[in-house]
Amino acid sequence: MIHQFATQLQKYSIPLIFLSILLVGCKSLDISNPGPLPEIPPATSEVNVPLTMPKATLNKIFNSQLPVNLISEENLDLGSGIEGNLQLSRVGNISWVALDSQTIQMTLPLKVKGDLGLKRGGLGSLFRGKVPLDEQFAPVFRVNPQINPDWSLSVKQFELIDLGGNLALDVLGMKLDLSGLLEREIRVWAKENLRPDQKLVNMKPMIDLAWEQAGKPFMVNWEGGAQAFSIQPQSVRLKEYFDRSENFHLWLGLSGKINTHPANAAPSRAFPLPALSTNSDSENHLKITLPFQMSYAELDALMAENFLGKTFRADRKTLLTLANLKTQSFGERLAITCDFVADRENGERMEGNFFVVGKPAYDRKLESLIFEDVNFKVMSDNSRAKLGIALKKGKIIRQIEKRAVFPIGDLLEDSLGGIQERLGLETPIADLSIQNLEISPSGFYPTRSGLQVMMKAQGKIGVNWK
Repeated sequence: MIHQFATQLQKYSIPLIFLSILLVGCKSLDISNPGPLPEIPPATSEVNVPLTMPKATLNKIFNSQLPVNLISEENLDLGSGIEGNLQLSRVGNISWVALDSQTIQMTLPLKVKGDLGLKRGGLGSLFRGKVPLDEQFAPVFRVNPQINPDWSLSVKQFELIDLGGNLALDVLGMKLDLSGLLEREIRVWAKENLRPDQKLVNMKPMIDLAWEQAGKPFMVNWEGGAQAFSIQPQSVRLKEYFDRSENFHLWLGLSGKINTHPANAAPSRAFPLPALSTNSDSENHLKITLPFQMSYAELDALMAENFLGKTFRADRKTLLTLANLKTQSFGERLAITCDFVADRENGERMEGNFFVVGKPAYDRKLESLIFEDVNFKVMSDNSRAKLGIALKKGKIIRQIEKRAVFPIGDLLEDSLGGIQERLGLETPIADLSIQNLEISPSGFYPTRSGLQVMMKAQGKIGVNWK
């Protein structure tokens, strides 16, 4: 009897050992402990543009911003009993050279025009004639322009180096040198108009106009839905200096956070820009992270397209059909619950439920959302079904991984278009465009309400000076 039992045990020992190894080798899934939800990184925008403004462009700005008429005085007391009406205006183009990284020397061609005569009373009552005045000169200034945190342009330092001409006149037989008078008038004008706290040019309206174009929310469409994104600036940075070739360098940077809005509730205007701060970044780069939200209902619909109403083979004798697919979070992984029916060739039917988990990932070659590290748990009252499915676990996982592929190329393309269209700028002095822009998912994060897809865009800013 003992010998017969030993013989039977030996007969079944190899299959039993194989089955035990197979069952132990199948990684068990504890569905009672999903773990914490993943921490979602912030959605940010980082743009830095090192602009090199050619001297010719800066010439245009200087000559367009400085007014033609500078001084206009009537009945001006010139001393020695002489008075006159004088107008000081700009003629020709301003020329300049850079003395160092912050200071420039400007030559400003000017014309003084008017008339001179004796004061009224005394001899002025006898000689009422006026001597016309029409002279040109080119004073040389040394200035240190600066851009202030409120986007205004002021002069930190002003110095008159040379008057650039001799204005000695003969008025009714008297020698009159106007050089000192003009120097005094220029210094008085500079003291009133070129103080460090005096705003020569307010660039804020121009900057706001450009930002209103670039900072408006943009739309991204995918799978029949749409989301809006906006940039909320948190810092704007600037550094400006002249190089040895007298080009003007502007390092302009912007950092902010990306906000997500429903398509029908996007802000109508751009967020305001903060005050300027110092920039130390000389690199050209664009980095934007878009937080695209997919609800579990939308994921359910995608899953249904790939699984519902379709069968796949667990082995050559068993067909599996899935129904009632629902997605949810499972810690850092995504969970899919569904019903299954397994039909055997011999007519036997087994029913139960799957609890499938997998880690969302991105396949760059396919431009698709895929699932890695797939595992599942079988829940069924039929012990034979549970054992049969367990024996085919590897094949079923491969089928799930093969079918759970969701193309997101359209989402990538529409995101690219939205960023390129919104951040391209046309200004009176230069056009800015996005170059070498690439976008791909940087991470997938299950949440309580859906799957957060972080889309990371990287590129550079191209500049075409006018």
